[in-house]
Amino acid sequence: MKRFLQRFYVFIIFLFLYAPIFVLMAYSFNSSRSRGAWGGFTLKWYRELFRDRTIMMSLKYTIIIAILAAIISTIIGTASAIGISRMKKIPRSIMMNISYLPVLNPDIITGVSLMILFIFLKMNFGFWTMLIAHITFNIPYVILSVMPKIKQLDPNIYEAALDLGASPTYAFWRVIIPQLMPGIVTGFMLAFTLSIDDFVISFFTTGVGVPNLSITVFSMARRGVNPKINALSTLMFLSVLILLIVVNIRMSRDVKSKKQKEGIII
Repeated sequence: MKRFLQRFYVFIIFLFLYAPIFVLMAYSFNSSRSRGAWGGFTLKWYRELFRDRTIMMSLKYTIIIAILAAIISTIIGTASAIGISRMKKIPRSIMMNISYLPVLNPDIITGVSLMILFIFLKMNFGFWTMLIAHITFNIPYVILSVMPKIKQLDPNIYEAALDLGASPTYAFWRVIIPQLMPGIVTGFMLAFTLSIDDFVISFFTTGVGVPNLSITVFSMARRGVNPKINALSTLMFLSVLILLIVVNIRMSRDVKSKKQKEGIII
């Protein structure tokens, strides 16, 4: 009975989390514009979605900024995490607390602060200001994703690689980075999804003619929920889901291959 209640509780939690998404996905195939009536199955909202130049332009900017922001923030965040881990206890604690602040800070404060900074620097608002903003708020998430993997590392593994004849560069790329790869991939995925999802910071740091999907959807939603938004949200959800599945399968295979190699060596 206890086990049944535990499973039922988990089922209810997931139902509350995913039921709205499934309803949205179902209505993306509804031929009626009304959300209160089912008018039959159709794909016309997907066809209209790809014919909408505004949404396609927003999608282009969103994907470009998300990929660039995720790559750059992952590189900077990983390097920062490694540097912080090499500090002494007190400076390390201070830097980790500083890294936590942007995560806990409300998005509106971060957005307004970056907007004021760009105005002070006399930068033209547009693609580059939004990209810099996304890199800035993604870096702490990468640091917090990589740090646990660094703590799990054997502190002597780097020195052992050097003693076996590896150069510092080779030891770093061939020994340290592969050990940190799960955390790096997690940080990259988190940065990518946060960049796609962000609205508040993007709203304060974008310029004319450089919208992302969140801003476009917000502008469309103020005039009423367009079924094209349902189609767009469905495609975004499925794309992220497929990407997560592929990454998890790849990481599981790598872990399995690593265990097999260790078994052979033993």
